[in-house]
Amino acid sequence: MQHPVSAPIGLTAANYADRIGFAQLTRQAFEGVDLHPLRDQLVARIAAGTALAGEGLDLSLVTQLLGDKDQGLAIQSEVLAFHQLFRTPGAAPQPGLRVLALAADIDMGGNTPIDFLLEGSDIELLTLYVVKGVGLPEALPEHDVAIVVASDSEECREALALIEKAAPAWPRPLLNRPDRIGNLDRDKLHRLLADVPGLDIPATIHATRAQLSDLALSRIACEDIAGGLHFPIIARPRGSHAGVGLAKLDDAAALAAYLAERKEQNFFVARFVDYVSPDGLYRKYRLAMIDGKPYACHMAIADRWDIWYLNAYMAFSEEKRAEEAVFMRDFDRDFAARHRSALDEMSRRVGLDYFIVDCAENERRELLVFEADNTAVVHNMDSPAVFPYKPPQMRKIFAAFTAMLSRNAKAGRESAT
Repeated sequence: MQHPVSAPIGLTAANYADRIGFAQLTRQAFEGVDLHPLRDQLVARIAAGTALAGEGLDLSLVTQLLGDKDQGLAIQSEVLAFHQLFRTPGAAPQPGLRVLALAADIDMGGNTPIDFLLEGSDIELLTLYVVKGVGLPEALPEHDVAIVVASDSEECREALALIEKAAPAWPRPLLNRPDRIGNLDRDKLHRLLADVPGLDIPATIHATRAQLSDLALSRIACEDIAGGLHFPIIARPRGSHAGVGLAKLDDAAALAAYLAERKEQNFFVARFVDYVSPDGLYRKYRLAMIDGKPYACHMAIADRWDIWYLNAYMAFSEEKRAEEAVFMRDFDRDFAARHRSALDEMSRRVGLDYFIVDCAENERRELLVFEADNTAVVHNMDSPAVFPYKPPQMRKIFAAFTAMLSRNAKAGRESAT
């Protein structure tokens, strides 16, 4: 469908390179498969000059999974300099749908891990990397629906800008539009959601190292950085994810010790919300928002506030798993129903077709939002023997995601005719 004021973008047969892909390789690493032999095999093919572009990208991911992020990224950038389009085949011999994912040249956690969401489907995934100095091709590969999978991080800004410029003339439905992905930035998200009834989102404020150093030396007060800010505070380096550099700082002395251990120049700070339950445990939830509807991804239970699923050790507690199973079973009529108004309004304001929310409940049982992004991993890798309730729930999420893609593709075809 041509935009009334924009030139159409052409479509062409895909000149793609096949690859193993993110989901399969990550699953192997998760299950303890030794990836060194595969790495060595791929390196040998590159050394012999017989490697294909997809194998180079797989080598990049294997290298990152083995712990060498810098080398993995160097390999990825080298591959993407001469080839940007890659295919991950679907489960069926003939694809029922072709999805074009628009990605950025960033580490393995910087793009939506869409491979997981499509596992077992008949959807063929084409991933087009929008690379600095190369940009988008004049003719896009043939596809039924496109989705932006690049994140809101600084490294993705140029890719998002290039996609946004082309978006008005996109020939197929374009989901997770690039101008809305920026809504997920921590400080922007607070401004967007601060007045939503029934939702609590602590203000996330940018603070420089100089400001925090002055605070640690009592030259300034918390209120001088932001009104309403007071110890204890939560601090993290700007741009960090997965708990890297995250700390609760009770006073100026704790802040001074924290800065002594960090080299970063820019941080995010926020007020600490003690969301402990009456039984002394903390409960943190991950939700997938798909087409405006919430789905339960997991529930982590631990005796510490800085909780994510891995450090909750859910696999070692039958009692915790039983509670998570009930959370998933009753989600639609319990948690989602209790927070329906807040979730609906959050989804409307964020404006994305798909994103992830990490949240809890505060002492008033309001929805306490920690962060939202479009790149958190939602997977079906956990052992069905240990987590028998998870595979059905993950399949429910995957089915909702693929149904959303199909609906938009169908709407695009009907609009074009």
